[in-house]
Amino acid sequence: MNSLTHKGTALVTGASSGIGAVYADRLARQGYDLILVARNQDRLDTLASRLKRETGRSVEVVAADLGSTPGIRQVEEVLRTDAGITMLVNNAGIGATAPLVQSDPDQLDAMIALNVVSLTRLTYAAAQAFVQRGAGTIVNIASIVAIAPEMLNGVYGGTKAFVLAFSQSLHHELSKQGVRVQVVLPGAISTEFWDIAGMPVKNLPQSIVMTADNLVDAALAGLELGELVTIPSLPEAAQWDAVDAARKALGPNLSATQPAARFKVKIAA
Repeated sequence: MNSLTHKGTALVTGASSGIGAVYADRLARQGYDLILVARNQDRLDTLASRLKRETGRSVEVVAADLGSTPGIRQVEEVLRTDAGITMLVNNAGIGATAPLVQSDPDQLDAMIALNVVSLTRLTYAAAQAFVQRGAGTIVNIASIVAIAPEMLNGVYGGTKAFVLAFSQSLHHELSKQGVRVQVVLPGAISTEFWDIAGMPVKNLPQSIVMTADNLVDAALAGLELGELVTIPSLPEAAQWDAVDAARKALGPNLSATQPAARFKVKIAA
């Protein structure tokens, strides 16, 4: 594996299991050294040992709670100071399935902190470093609920809609400065996410559940194709292109001096 072209170092959050662990595996086999971030030190150490043994890559671990300010600052410092980092995979996140009025507001706060605040802060740190070097890749893991908010808890959907919009804006800002951005919108994936969110994956129709391995392989293929938005289960990329084109077509009519005529508003002088 050491004969592969070295692609720099990928920092992967939420790397101790599920999607993050598969990203770590695939990226190591593609020629990346790794910095793996998660709360569970034991799981990180076990994964790091296996990947070192199987791929020969350098694998560091950072045990940090990205739902806390100290944890965020710890990883920000790594992103700012390690000049070898060429990729950030923002995978850490939690979900919710209960309706808003049946949810715990403190848990919703924690979800926003991890899914939005942490992701934003880490992206900011990485983007600054990547712009200075003129190269780098940022991969943000969102969800299909970013475009289908009726499916699950609305606050969860809102956090993932943020990730989608944020990623689109980042691409607009940074693509000409050598920074690649991809946002991945998984559907139902067979991971611990569902247990933590309160709906075990066994309760879902198995016809809609994808494995984490298949998701990551599709996402990495989408990155290779140059996709900004990757929806692994979508049969035709043209379907998303049509949605995005319709969104952009609204642009000239989103701001004007007067309300649209359809409202039949008497225009004030």
